[in-house]
Amino acid sequence: MIQALLPFPHIDPVALQLGPIAIRWYALGYIVGIVLAWWGVVRVLRQKRLWAHPPFNGKPPATEDDIGDLVVWATFGIIIGGRLGWVLIYGTVLCAVTPGYAAFCDGLPMGFLTDPIRIIAAWEGGMSFHGGLLGVVIAVWWFARRRKLNFLSIADLCCAFAPIGIFIVRIANFVNGELWGRVTNVPWAMIFPRDALHLPRHPSQLYEAALEGALLFGLMQIALRVFRANEKPGLISALFFLGYGTFRFLCEFFREPDTQFIGPVSMGMALSIPIWLTAGALFWIAYRKKPA
Repeated sequence: MIQALLPFPHIDPVALQLGPIAIRWYALGYIVGIVLAWWGVVRVLRQKRLWAHPPFNGKPPATEDDIGDLVVWATFGIIIGGRLGWVLIYGTVLCAVTPGYAAFCDGLPMGFLTDPIRIIAAWEGGMSFHGGLLGVVIAVWWFARRRKLNFLSIADLCCAFAPIGIFIVRIANFVNGELWGRVTNVPWAMIFPRDALHLPRHPSQLYEAALEGALLFGLMQIALRVFRANEKPGLISALFFLGYGTFRFLCEFFREPDTQFIGPVSMGMALSIPIWLTAGALFWIAYRKKPA
């Protein structure tokens, strides 16, 4: 008989209750991740050695004020993109093809048509990383265009610190007892309270926090600080997309899939393909020969 050897640490998903207002760890994860990324980018801009060589020649690609304004744009990109991504990818596809999610869907996707406010009702739950990523890309591109900044260099700064937010949000997923893993008999298996089957499962949220968050952050910092990959605009972004796509694909073997996409391929695995294609395009841009 399969037994879970590690108890799930029951932590109240509400971090702070202020009257009728409930502040959840999940929301705090996004806030803290954005603030720490902001702080990290500003510190990097102050390190003159990173900007001493071409193509910067001593001038960082943005000012600290630029980054402060970018944080607002990026925050809206994360929220709007993450929510719409969930609505379009999971709130429709998952609910349409996965009968086991009937209770969770509560009338979706038709519910979005009869009650459109639910599309932006992030307080109900439901955020897609891939949608949030696309939202941030659009926000950064638009911001750089308006400020006449180098889009790829600004994107590199964002990607160098994005794993901080990924790490914190995955920990918040674990605290919420959601997005759990597949059934297993490993010694660190856990039974998640919200799992209707009450079976021992991989704590896959922690795997994702370790790989997509901590390890990817370390790799980004080495690329930036040791190899000065920022001197080839687009290279850090390419490494981020390659790393995230690869780590997410690997974690899908341990994570209970939201829905199967094609045969054994889960939705998360399928969404890694455009991530890899984007990485390939960015590598080509970063290493292409510049005209003489």
